Amino acid sequence: MEIEKTFGNKIKSLREERKMTLRVVSGYLGIDTSMLGKIEKNSRKPTKLLIEKFARLYNVSEKELTIEFLSDSVAYQIMDEENFASEVLKVAEEKVKYLRTIKNLK
Repeated sequence: MEIEKTFGNKIKSLREERKMTLRVVSGYLGIDTSMLGKIEKNSRKPTKLLIEKFARLYNVSEKELTIEFLSDSVAYQIMDEENFASEVLKVAEEKVKYLRTIKNLK
């Protein structure tokens, strides 16, 4: 998976590669152009439904776009913790495994 700078950069690049305007893409997504512009500038978060629509429109993996979005969310939350950000990621990975086992027991 190629790492883009951010989710917003990724979807903007996809739009520009296809020579699509903000208006065309926002019309397909059912949102206004200013909201799409904010998503591309990372000042607005897309919903899961919008991520699905982006994937269909650009014919890319929904999983790939979801990973881009979620990794942005995690990175923004821990980026100021320079001294132990990698440790936080390791602990979070273990917590995900633990929480999945609890969920499966229910």
